[in-house]
Amino acid sequence: MKVLTSLAAAIAMAVSMSAASAAELKSGPQVGEDVGPYYVTKVAGNSTDGVDVGKSLCYRCKLGSRPVVMIFARKADENLATLVKELDKVVADNTEKKAASFVNMLGAEADAQKPVCEKFITESGAKNIAVVVPNDNANGPTDYKISPDAEVTVLIYKGGVVAANHALAKGALNKDAVKKIIADTATILN
Repeated sequence: MKVLTSLAAAIAMAVSMSAASAAELKSGPQVGEDVGPYYVTKVAGNSTDGVDVGKSLCYRCKLGSRPVVMIFARKADENLATLVKELDKVVADNTEKKAASFVNMLGAEADAQKPVCEKFITESGAKNIAVVVPNDNANGPTDYKISPDAEVTVLIYKGGVVAANHALAKGALNKDAVKKIIADTATILN
């Protein structure tokens, strides 16, 4: 009987831990919420956006009410490059709608991120995506509440209001996630 009670307790604990890990990760402004201003330093990418590398500005403000895909990432890896390549195509195919996208690299100062970001954007082949480092905080702008558990947070917005949010834990940015994110760009382009 004691063994059965212990086994039942272990199973219940495993089920509750599984349910907790399956809970949706929340990071950044949620659908329907405003995307507020914050300052960044541009470190690489999009040479046609009128912003010089090294310039500090409110990139979100610069883009105004345009349809935008904003990414917060903790590392520049192959999966992020895949997403950026796909977004680069979306932006290029929707110039008449003034579509835009930019990547916020989290975790280090702009000077430390610059060589990593330059290499990343060159290897991705993206022409229309800027890479910036938030000035406020190594975790992104405080008001955005970017979760430390989110390796990548993608905000898809238009008119400064979030239409879709993808908060991805470590290792969750894969081909299926990229497809979902790209599909959700339709919410701001139609």
